[in-house]
Amino acid sequence: MIIINEQLSLVPITSSDTAILFNLMNEVYPQAYDYFWKDDGNWYVNSQYSKENIVKELSELNSDYYFVVVDGEKVGNLKINWNSELENFTEKRKAVKLHRIYLHSKTQGKGVGKQLLLWLENEAKKKQYEMIWLDAMDEKPQAFEFYKKLGYQYHSHCFLPFDLLYDKYRKMSQVYKILN
Repeated sequence: MIIINEQLSLVPITSSDTAILFNLMNEVYPQAYDYFWKDDGNWYVNSQYSKENIVKELSELNSDYYFVVVDGEKVGNLKINWNSELENFTEKRKAVKLHRIYLHSKTQGKGVGKQLLLWLENEAKKKQYEMIWLDAMDEKPQAFEFYKKLGYQYHSHCFLPFDLLYDKYRKMSQVYKILN
């Protein structure tokens, strides 16, 4: 367990946690993204949080996957891909990708996301990383404002290929932050 502060910690996800993670994300993901999908996000949760996919993701090298725990309750997940370059970035930098961060809506406005990103920045600096980057949904402007306040900048965008995703929600922006 990684203790970030008195209320917030990270617990590594293991292959025996797949059902717990699936059930958690079956609650968390649709709260934020159901309207992006023709099937309310069921395909996404069922594919990305299937036992097979989680076991595969847990076996990835240079990757850490955690439950986010607030006051003893699992409220989301965080996945970090160390040594992950941001494509077409002009300067070669040692980079880490925040691959996944999902938090229960009841944590919004309580500083949980900010604390997680500050923790990740500190961990990245300790490991001599120079940059953090992530993909953010364009149709979630509050997320852009959040990342912007923390010093992230726009780099480029991509489009998600998922058939059940409505076209207007496919665009994702890649944002980054240079660590000092």
